[in-house]
Amino acid sequence: MLHLRILVPSDRTRAVTDLIGATVGTAHLVVLPGAARDPAGDVVLCDVAREAGDELLHGLRELRIDHDGAIAVENIDLSMSERADAAEEEAPGEGADAVIWEQLAEATHEESTLSFTYLSFMVLATMIAACGVVLDNAILIVGAMAVGPEFGPLAGVCTAIVQRAPRLAARALVALLIGFVAAIVATTLFSLLMDRLDLFSESMLDGARPQTSFIWQPDPFSLVVALLAGAAGTLSLTSSKSGALVGVAISVTTVPAAANAAVALGYGEVGQMWGSIEQLLLNLAAILVSGTATLALQKKLWHTQRGKLRRRLRRG
Repeated sequence: MLHLRILVPSDRTRAVTDLIGATVGTAHLVVLPGAARDPAGDVVLCDVAREAGDELLHGLRELRIDHDGAIAVENIDLSMSERADAAEEEAPGEGADAVIWEQLAEATHEESTLSFTYLSFMVLATMIAACGVVLDNAILIVGAMAVGPEFGPLAGVCTAIVQRAPRLAARALVALLIGFVAAIVATTLFSLLMDRLDLFSESMLDGARPQTSFIWQPDPFSLVVALLAGAAGTLSLTSSKSGALVGVAISVTTVPAAANAAVALGYGEVGQMWGSIEQLLLNLAAILVSGTATLALQKKLWHTQRGKLRRRLRRG
């Protein structure tokens, strides 16, 4: 269930409560007349089944409540109410499958912001991966994958394509490009420093490296895994199963490929550098394709679900 707190201009309170009452899957409607001060108006509270949430938010936006009032949405971790249980039964579909498009757009917008924190995570993750590459240590590689924040901008691009939001697409692509360029440059300097300290050596990079040599040698499995990971990552962002995103992060070779390219660049190993860049681009392209396709399919299913909700409304 989702909890909505709505600040409504007093002249539209009746329209909002009628909308909530007519929306399948709502419960616990509360109206506090005159309680809002900034902006002035009434406060309307209600709970809605997740699978009906996007339809209700769409209706509120048609009433321009987001312009003249405010809409806040929170996830309800626990709700002990027979009325809430009945509301969830009324709404078609499953809550875990529902996509709250406004929530997704907000999340991907935030994750696609080119900030100091984002760049720091990118650089640190790539440096950790560089240590894993040189030491042929799979644990460090996995750790670097988990730290890397690159899936946020990738999800932002996928969302922007499906929602036809060019500004979000440009914002996410800039964050992705600058993030990887900054990480590769910083990690190249880091690897040269580590070489001066006798902690890295060219022979370590050129060794057999049975656990990490795959990073700069892309093959069909690299494409398959990246396609599957892109779909899984998108599902984890759009559903209530967000814990799966960590598994996605440690299944694609993006940050490790950037790290291997940086170390190889520092030692002038052109073959490894280009192989790593190919691996990086292959993974990024596959994630974008599968993530966009997954979102497009979810949007189509969402339109079908919205049709079911409206048919129920007409019957009611």
